[in-house]
Amino acid sequence: MQITRRSFLANAAAAAVAPAFLGASDKAGSKAPILGQGEHQYEAIHDWGELPRTIKYGNTHGVCEDSQGFIYIHHTVHATSDNLDTMVVFDHKGKFVRSWGRQFKGGAHGLTIRREGSEEFLYLCDFQHGIVTKRTLTGEEVFTLGYPAESEAYKPKDKTPAAYRPTNVAIAPNGDIYVGDGYGSSYINQYNQKAEFIRTFGGLGNGDDQLDCPHGVWVDTRAETPLLVATDRGNSRLQRFTLEGKRIDSILGTSKMPCYLHERNGEVVIPDLLSKVVILDRKNNVVASLGEGEYSNKDWSTIRNQAPGTFVPGRFICPHGACFDHEGNIFVVEWVEAGRVTKLRSVA
Repeated sequence: MQITRRSFLANAAAAAVAPAFLGASDKAGSKAPILGQGEHQYEAIHDWGELPRTIKYGNTHGVCEDSQGFIYIHHTVHATSDNLDTMVVFDHKGKFVRSWGRQFKGGAHGLTIRREGSEEFLYLCDFQHGIVTKRTLTGEEVFTLGYPAESEAYKPKDKTPAAYRPTNVAIAPNGDIYVGDGYGSSYINQYNQKAEFIRTFGGLGNGDDQLDCPHGVWVDTRAETPLLVATDRGNSRLQRFTLEGKRIDSILGTSKMPCYLHERNGEVVIPDLLSKVVILDRKNNVVASLGEGEYSNKDWSTIRNQAPGTFVPGRFICPHGACFDHEGNIFVVEWVEAGRVTKLRSVA
């Protein structure tokens, strides 16, 4: 089954949260909770960043850090926001720097940053408008990829084109671009660094070489031979492929609905849409599970629509994107209607 936001609601039922948590709220001046243990302890600083009064978050979907320590938040924009920019940039202290990207309102999703020579570029996915675009750090367009019409997998059948709603992008060391069509047809489309089509692989299903919502993609360079890893969200697994699209194996048991992957010093952080953030070691073993909150279907649906500042401190609702910063802290953004940005400050 294709994973959509509606089907997620129907399938997200878990153990009911304790009633004491349901009415809890963040209180100004209260001590930030500490998550994790041992070498993986973090202070949870919720609602991080001084957002201008003219901007109100929609679903906060993507997050990354540039080489200067600036943090980029990609969000869909709230219906009541005066400013329609989808990209919001902060310095490392959380002070607002700039915003841009109003053309991605409603569809702002995946966000990947990459240094190329002396410059850094952002690769953005917009699932609503069906595009992947390469941008400078200030939003200037380099190129934009649309519907993968070159692919045989997307040729119209019975005059009906295959669905295409890209969710995330990964870049190989040679510059090849991998696009996860997570909300569309569950394929991965590969392009070269000039944005020329190479191949399509994967496709909807639960077989060994199939995917059900490749929501996040990542090129794992920890070993001598790089591999492509996809968060096969609908199948609750990670799928590993060669860079030529040949399936290698599956990794099970890391998370229920993995959304994204980001690596630092051999460790990988995975936001799990089912209310937690997971950290893997070099051997892909889980070494930390942070902020887990399990909700019944009714409670979860109500909670993710709450106003900012009213969520239970130290608990996640719908982690959607996450990244390490240069100091080993973790930034987490959540799929909640008013947006939520949390900085997990490393205290171990």
